[in-house]
Amino acid sequence: MLRKFLFSISSVVYNNTSHNFSNRRFVDQLRTMKIGTHDGVFHCDEVLACYMLKLLPQYKDAVIVRTRDMAKLKDCDIVVDVGAVFDHEKKKYDHHQREFNETLSSLRPELGDKYKIKLSSAGLVYTYYGKEIIKQLVSNDVSLTPNDLDVIYRKVYENIIEEIDAIDNGIPICSGEPSYKIQTNLSRRVGRLNPEWNSKQLINMDEVFEKALLLVSEEFLHTVNYYVKVWLPARVYVRESLENRFEIHKSGQIVEFTEKFPWKEHLFDLEEEMNIGHDIKYAIFNDKPNSWRVQAVPVNPTSFITRKPLHPNWCGIRDEDLSEIAGIEDCIFCHTTGFIGGNKTRDGALKMAIASLEAET
Repeated sequence: MLRKFLFSISSVVYNNTSHNFSNRRFVDQLRTMKIGTHDGVFHCDEVLACYMLKLLPQYKDAVIVRTRDMAKLKDCDIVVDVGAVFDHEKKKYDHHQREFNETLSSLRPELGDKYKIKLSSAGLVYTYYGKEIIKQLVSNDVSLTPNDLDVIYRKVYENIIEEIDAIDNGIPICSGEPSYKIQTNLSRRVGRLNPEWNSKQLINMDEVFEKALLLVSEEFLHTVNYYVKVWLPARVYVRESLENRFEIHKSGQIVEFTEKFPWKEHLFDLEEEMNIGHDIKYAIFNDKPNSWRVQAVPVNPTSFITRKPLHPNWCGIRDEDLSEIAGIEDCIFCHTTGFIGGNKTRDGALKMAIASLEAET
């Protein structure tokens, strides 16, 4: 099914070095829009750039012209990753020229100055067409507000496009020597589709390019779908919980979630957006039947260091022993670091949070 979908959006991959008369005649008769990119070895950035463009109504039936012949590129309606020109008005999106240093923040200053990775062709296409691309992928049963669209636009950039920008431009992930190498990222997987230098097989690069389109489509569609249908609804729940926090406890430092879902990143974003500061100390949530959790909020979304750990007298103690020490029924455990604990009931988890909040550390 996905392969059929890809075929429907990829139309024709037209390579000036490998085509026959019937293909040329078909293209001439069709006279659809043309997306130009370079031929030969391909990379993840131009593959993704072409794929994203074909998600747009104006380019969905476009022919992908793979060539370095400037006369043929001049005949294209939009060109990515080749031609030594970046000019949005002229639909030219190359990033290889010496003077090119554009980033998402430099081209979209309203987003702030946090996006400092030099853009690849995929990044350039996403910069100018990303919001429209996202809207094309959102199903009719999902309604995105302008603010929702802004948030999704940022998250998709941060979680797929930025990585491809950095890898294509040779920007290291850290300043020192990394402790290990990541060999399975999307750019690597796309690159492996190219023939090896010592391959003796005759390979149709147009067919291989279509395989690359399929590969990037799966990753890109998954990313957009996740942030629209999984990540964004969680953000709504976190906002509601923050708005209702004083109903949980008079301090406003405890939030409650009725189910388990990813909440940490949203909490930090929304604390800033809602001007709450960093007052939230604990979250309680239903983990499974007859099991609630009380979790200390970390100092950042990926840290185990917390703003205020659970009661120091409980760490590493379980079950009846914990209930006796805490004076709270139905306790299950408290982690040795105090970052999370458990109780069989919602009231018990809330009491654990309140006792920890009031404890001296």
